[in-house]
Amino acid sequence: QVQLVESGGGLVQAGGSLRLSCAASGGTFSSNAVGWFRQAPGKEREFVASIDWSGHSTYYADSMKGRFTISRDNAKNTVYLQMNSLKAEDTAVYYCAAERSPYGGSRIMQYDYWGQGTQVTVSS
Repeated sequence: QVQLVESGGGLVQAGGSLRLSCAASGGTFSSNAVGWFRQAPGKEREFVASIDWSGHSTYYADSMKGRFTISRDNAKNTVYLQMNSLKAEDTAVYYCAAERSPYGGSRIMQYDYWGQGTQVTVSS
């Protein structure tokens, strides 16, 4: 069983940056792919980015390419999401999720473990 805790959210002005962290405990985190998702008020949860077990393969939603970077440090059992050039429409609760598979992907249903989320608010 993997437990995930997100941190690093907050209030930032448009054009600013934030780095989110997803700290894992339990299980064998280094063999799990991890994804970041987000959910804005009144909207469905959507895929942001994923990273495979090794950190060598990453995948992004089109609207995040070039602005967001996902990375991981398996020695620290932590995955990061660096968010740059933030826009008001990036405002959402951001969730990290881990799956038993090592490969990653964009489907919500493939992820087995979820954190509680961290709020990101971008003011325009």
